[in-house]
Amino acid sequence: MPYDKPVHRVAIVGTGVIGASWAALYLSRGFDVCASDPAPGAEVALRKYVDEAWGTLTRLGLAPGASRDRLTFAANLAGALCDADFVQENGPERPDFKVKLFAEMDDIAPPDSLIASSSSGLTMDVMQSACKRPERCVIGHPFNPPHVIPLVEVVGGAKTSGAAIEQAMTFYASIGKKPIRLYKALPGHVANRLQAALYKEILYLVQQGVLSVADADVAVSYGPGLRWGVMGPSLQWHLGGGAGGIQHYMEHLMDPLAGLMKALGTPDVNAEIKKTVSDAVLKEAGGRSVDQLAQKENEVLVGLLALRAKASL
Repeated sequence: MPYDKPVHRVAIVGTGVIGASWAALYLSRGFDVCASDPAPGAEVALRKYVDEAWGTLTRLGLAPGASRDRLTFAANLAGALCDADFVQENGPERPDFKVKLFAEMDDIAPPDSLIASSSSGLTMDVMQSACKRPERCVIGHPFNPPHVIPLVEVVGGAKTSGAAIEQAMTFYASIGKKPIRLYKALPGHVANRLQAALYKEILYLVQQGVLSVADADVAVSYGPGLRWGVMGPSLQWHLGGGAGGIQHYMEHLMDPLAGLMKALGTPDVNAEIKKTVSDAVLKEAGGRSVDQLAQKENEVLVGLLALRAKASL
């Protein structure tokens, strides 16, 4: 089955922070969105999130027909999924829960509709294990918040069809996301592993007394982080190779970098280093709330995305 039917109605299963952000994004792209979550007060919280995100989405650009009025809330899974053309699941990260949930969604959703999971910690092999149609189940893991950050990591399970993966890639790209295909399932997928690799060295350097937590943040956000917001590290090495580009870099500079890799450390993640980081971060925050910092971050990210779109890099 090609799973290439037009998508008009998206179902959101689970409306926590990730699910609510997905809902806001899909509404901004002109879809009908039907959400479901058994938690008390879930609908009120979802509509509040969408209202608060709408200003950011407006600055990013709304698709024709985009409206918050196209959001509905279903009391159960059947109400949300029975007419869904695409499903985005965002439930708790518990294997037993996910297996049961995916089996239920698979029974309810139209057989030619993709079922995507935002899971960051479970593999699709596990989640699709009790499904009658496991071939249409795929992970579409976003980077938070999905309505701002374009990245989506797409990976299937052993029983996922190639057609389902390709259509998920096509669909996410069609709504302005930047999907990447992972050919192997790993804990944390890719982006979180890259974050973990960098933060492992940051903790090591702080623990060794090389620099402060605040200065480590400066080193990243005002150093390579600025470049990474324009192009990825491998393409950066192409620039680093000068006129000879990546070939020169690999021939003359890669071996020294490989030597540096061997010198990287492993921190002892104990109570002391956790307190050191926590105290330093609260000092950096300077009394600003998490919501205030997140809003400021989103404002800067919207500007960066606009610049990137204009530069076509």
